[in-house]
Amino acid sequence: MLDLSSNHLTGEIPKNLERLTLLLELDLHENRISGGIPVEVGKLSKLTRLDLGANNMGGTIPGEIGDCRQLWYLNLSKNMLNTTIPSNLGNLHSLAYLDLSYNMLSGEIPWHIGSLRSLERMNLSRNNLSGSIPPSFNERVSLRSIDISCNQLVGPLPKIVAFQNASLEELRDNKDLCSNNHTSMRPCSSLRRKERTSRKLILTLTLSLIVVALLLLVITCILFRTKRKRNRSIQPREPSSNSFSVRDFDGKIAYENIIAATENFDGKYCIGKGGHGSVYKVELPCGQVVAVKKVHALEDEESDDNLIKSFSTEIQALVNIRHRNIVKLYGFCSHARHSFLVYELLEGGNLSQNLSNESRARDLDWLKRVDIVKGVANALCYLHHACSPPIVHRDISSNNVLLDDEGNPHVSDFGTAKLLRPNSTNWTSFAGTLGYVAPELAYTMKVNEKSDVYSFGILSLEVIIGHHPGDIIQATLSSSPASGANGTLLKELIDKRTLAPGKQEAEELMKITKLAFACLHQSPLARPSMKQVCASLSKENWPSKGLLSTVTLGQLLESTLLTC
Repeated sequence: MLDLSSNHLTGEIPKNLERLTLLLELDLHENRISGGIPVEVGKLSKLTRLDLGANNMGGTIPGEIGDCRQLWYLNLSKNMLNTTIPSNLGNLHSLAYLDLSYNMLSGEIPWHIGSLRSLERMNLSRNNLSGSIPPSFNERVSLRSIDISCNQLVGPLPKIVAFQNASLEELRDNKDLCSNNHTSMRPCSSLRRKERTSRKLILTLTLSLIVVALLLLVITCILFRTKRKRNRSIQPREPSSNSFSVRDFDGKIAYENIIAATENFDGKYCIGKGGHGSVYKVELPCGQVVAVKKVHALEDEESDDNLIKSFSTEIQALVNIRHRNIVKLYGFCSHARHSFLVYELLEGGNLSQNLSNESRARDLDWLKRVDIVKGVANALCYLHHACSPPIVHRDISSNNVLLDDEGNPHVSDFGTAKLLRPNSTNWTSFAGTLGYVAPELAYTMKVNEKSDVYSFGILSLEVIIGHHPGDIIQATLSSSPASGANGTLLKELIDKRTLAPGKQEAEELMKITKLAFACLHQSPLARPSMKQVCASLSKENWPSKGLLSTVTLGQLLESTLLTC
């Protein structure tokens, strides 16, 4: 991370910045930096946050920024940037925050910006943008807030909630925007009907419509009463409390759309099954494709309203989670007949599938595998230490880590996740995947963050070895220090399906293995926290026990707690 913000720095950004290939965050906002944004920024492939706001930079926005595929935060506001917004920004599929306000940008908003599937906040105000807002924004259900004021935009507002619920301040001073749903905007209907139509024709049409409306009302009443009688005979219990909440959608409409799109959860739409539910691929009417997990736990018609309320409260907290290594939960529907969760769809498969497939495992080189371990660690650290109250996942396994099309990990499946209230005992029924569950849960059902830490240790070894490490853990942790198991070389255990690791990769593997063993301590209190794990993983000068070719498991087991 490089943070030089709020200083009095002058001059231009040096082009040799491209050498910082491992840089994750660059913050230079509120300085007096001039010149243009160097195209070399596009070579910072690991960059997740770029803030150059409130400077004196001019020229164009380089399209090469679109090569920073990990970027989730981009702020170029309050500069003197001109010309157009590059369409290459549409390549930033992880981008959640975009601020280009207070510049001199012109031209139209690129269609590709509306295709950013993770975009949540967008500020394009105080520019000279023209044309209409691309229809691709009609599919951007992730968008939560916008500001497009003080431009030259025309035409209809997109139909999603972010635009329709925007304040007049966020839409004002444009050329000719309209909306049929926004109360403060001019309707998009064509010019007022010409008043040359004869009064006789209007009266005739009005009477005809009244007659038709009355007929439809009578028919509707008859059909409704018939359907109500039929439903009473089929459904003995009508739920008194149903909950529907899908972000940027009317929940009840979303419920009906999902039931229709899956043909009442027909098996042909099922793309996976787990212990807590089945996952379906669903294309919504707006064109967005999502993953819908039909939850087993609430499908029993005997489930009472208190259980549905409890489910709704816990899931609502999970909807608010925003982290680049956690699958986005768009919302939920809890109903007496069907209860399901609506997730972001990632089609790279889960980690277990990738490790068990020979060709996919070969493609997972050591840098990717190290990034997977770090990504899962960051996600758990966020859940345990950044959420209030903390959230324990309770089912960390290779089945519940999904990969996107670039191999980035995303923790999924909060079907068993539990909000950890500080004053509660958090005794709960057994949950988790066999082979990943902490040993203390065999004799106590008290759940805390250290249960996830243990599961993370198993997962980390699985990534390095290429399969579940159960036999190795049993032989190593249950043996005496002088046993043959502890004398096993680490190089003999790592996955041979990918190329041999280089020096830097080898050091990372030794570090991960040592941390994994620390996470697998029999005593929960002796395990490190996920914050400690993340801190250790980010250390560059980590004390090594030797070369990968000579280090043994016994050496990595020694003094594990001192390193964490």
